[in-house]
Amino acid sequence: MTTTTADRQSQADGASTGGGAVPTARGRRRERHHWRRRRKEYALFLLMISPNLLIIGTFDYWPVIYNAWLSLTRWNMLSGTPRYVGLQNYENLFSSSSFHGILWNTLTFSAAIVIGSVILGLAVALLFDQKLRGRGIVRTAAFAPHIVSGAAVATLWLFIFDPAYGLTRVVLDPFGVASPRWVNDADWAMIALIIAYLWKGLGFVAIVYLAGLQNLPEELYEAAKLDGAGTWTTFRRITLPLLSPVTFFVLVTSIIGTFQAYDMIAVLTGGGPGDATTTLSWYVYQQGFRASDAGTAAAAAMLLFFILLIVTGLQTRFVQRKVHYT
Repeated sequence: MTTTTADRQSQADGASTGGGAVPTARGRRRERHHWRRRRKEYALFLLMISPNLLIIGTFDYWPVIYNAWLSLTRWNMLSGTPRYVGLQNYENLFSSSSFHGILWNTLTFSAAIVIGSVILGLAVALLFDQKLRGRGIVRTAAFAPHIVSGAAVATLWLFIFDPAYGLTRVVLDPFGVASPRWVNDADWAMIALIIAYLWKGLGFVAIVYLAGLQNLPEELYEAAKLDGAGTWTTFRRITLPLLSPVTFFVLVTSIIGTFQAYDMIAVLTGGGPGDATTTLSWYVYQQGFRASDAGTAAAAAMLLFFILLIVTGLQTRFVQRKVHYT
């Protein structure tokens, strides 16, 4: 049978069309299989992280949401039920002159601890970095207060600050200077609290800085020495910039620690005299557990939350511009 050119072309077209249908169907089956597998992987992923999401949502996010709602209510925890009052709790706080003083106390306390921790911690770390005899024992002794409870440290400083028989009197008497009434005088109470708090955390900050110092590359110092750079220039141009990640860590931990300070305030000053050493965290405790005013306590806690949120944002900007990771 004779096959014309048109017939051969028709058969070729049919073969090419039929041959192309098989890969297309196979590709669709492969794609469906791929998406089924991806859905199974997503389902497994969600199943694996759901316990963590549940825990984080329950213990992190839900308390914040509940506290935000509680700050809009008036509720005596000993009796009655929460009553919605809107922003009245916040208005009462900002219209209170004593609360303005509490905010100032919080900022003063936090700034003094943060600045003091950085300066004194770095100075002690530089001293510890020297090749001195018995430096291991000295480092251990300096770090020890950090692992002691805040209540115990505050009790120790109560004895040190005692104007009748404390260590401060023993030190000041030979100079004819009377020991101040540290924790009972509004002019000295905050200073006493700052001294005790700095002493407790100084060893930890010094050890952190010491770890940073001992990991700095020696070749940079050798190059600076060959270039004729002095001690201060080397410290300012090499040591400080390379220690910026450590400084940032110290800033973050110090700020968080000061805003959470409670135990040493409770034992050393009790927030007094008057409100001289009352910080936001101590005020939240007073309103919530002593005055049983849950609404005011929640509003103060939300203000503390927003302050920390702003500080965190500023710290993030600081990291982007000033912190140099090597």
